[in-house]
Amino acid sequence: MTNITDLGIAALRDGVAKGEFTATEVATAFNAAVEAAQPALNAFIVTTPEKALEAAARVDADRAAGKPLGTMAGVPIGMKDLFATKGTQTTAASKILEGFTPQYESTVSSKLWDAGAGMLGKLNLDQFAMGSSNETSAFGNVISPWRRPNDTAPLAPGGSSGGSSAAVAARIAPAATGTDTGGSIRQPAALTGISGIKPTYGRCSRWGVVAFASSLDQAGAMAHDVTDCAIMLEAMAGFDPKDSTSLNLPVPEWTAGLSADMRGKKVGIPREYRLDGMDPDVARSWDDGIAWLKDAGAEIVEISLPHTKYALPTYYIIAPAEASSNLARYDGVRYGLRDLPDGAGLQDMYAATRAAGFGPEVKRRIMIGTYVLSAGFYDAYYTQAQKVRTLIARDFTNAFMDVDVILVPTAPSSAFALGEKSADPLEMYLNDVFSVPASLAGLPAMSVPAGLDRNGLPLGLQVIGKAFDEQGVLNASLALEERAQFSARPEKWW
Repeated sequence: MTNITDLGIAALRDGVAKGEFTATEVATAFNAAVEAAQPALNAFIVTTPEKALEAAARVDADRAAGKPLGTMAGVPIGMKDLFATKGTQTTAASKILEGFTPQYESTVSSKLWDAGAGMLGKLNLDQFAMGSSNETSAFGNVISPWRRPNDTAPLAPGGSSGGSSAAVAARIAPAATGTDTGGSIRQPAALTGISGIKPTYGRCSRWGVVAFASSLDQAGAMAHDVTDCAIMLEAMAGFDPKDSTSLNLPVPEWTAGLSADMRGKKVGIPREYRLDGMDPDVARSWDDGIAWLKDAGAEIVEISLPHTKYALPTYYIIAPAEASSNLARYDGVRYGLRDLPDGAGLQDMYAATRAAGFGPEVKRRIMIGTYVLSAGFYDAYYTQAQKVRTLIARDFTNAFMDVDVILVPTAPSSAFALGEKSADPLEMYLNDVFSVPASLAGLPAMSVPAGLDRNGLPLGLQVIGKAFDEQGVLNASLALEERAQFSARPEKWW
């Protein structure tokens, strides 16, 4: 019999429904896997084995009673510790929120529990989702399950959803939630050899999700393959009146509409993404992807996204600006950490609390954001960045008049060693160079594994679609998946 922890969402859900195993057996197996791997990988901030077992017991009882089961019934998942979970600590991987226990449930997690999923625990991440390597967490680095051959140097699992990507890649969770502000689902998925999708901005509710940059943040799914991502995204998505940015649109049946047939479709290849000095393995995997989509019946069209070169600086003005506003709520007054030196006044408490609670990267981005929003620089930086953002979005609109989806690499390299890039913030920010444009435009985008580089580490390909066309993104991704036949897994060392 196949090991239960090797199975994904579809196989687990269907196996429970058919009686091949119970939901309790599934939860027990994954709880044990989490416990065994946690000391080495540090993928979770908090583990909740009892929550997984409680959800499993409800599913088993419903099945025994002949009641209909949800689309995620019997599937225990990891929940990124950015989603508020009632009665379970939610920290955003920051000391300033350590010990904060929400008395409410985020809309996304509530939808997943209603669909029958259980919670294995709260997954580690870059603090307040600010990072590309999971090195900024106040609760320690997440370690990728992947290693270079004959090398024990710990590798980054990507970020900010590094705990999510590591847990799925290590098979200690069949799926996990992620959030994507500038690539934080797609980049870690690429670095760990899993699939991850960021839907159209507004497709999943942001209510109950700790905010980083409100005009960019979007929840999404991370799982073994395209089908599992489609199943999970269907359960997560939907209109939420509590979120003013939520799309008041029905959720399509993406899983039922999956098709790898690309005949009659046009795939855009933007010339601006062919960067000088591009990693040859990344360039090769991109060429492979082009050939695979052509084999699936697609017509390949060269396109231009002329403002792409401005995307990264634009993002690193807008995102910190919004962060500086959002994080002003952490003041030591209402919840979370409070540092009140003897004889201190209110302003002193604010300063002491934030100095003790925020990490260096969070402070850096708050300072950048405060600077670009200040009276003397607002028009020069923030207003200008918003104008360029409009031009970037217009580039995509123009391109999609001629093509159905766009194919680009997900990340500029495979996984790098912890500490290799963190000393230079600018080098770390460059990890988002391929993922940021779609985020600025609010478009759906997905990363799927495309193969291995010369060091035996995963590389991802990214499919970008039109607004609201998650189906097109999923279908092109499925065509890539079927042809890539990616089956590599990290050799177990933990």
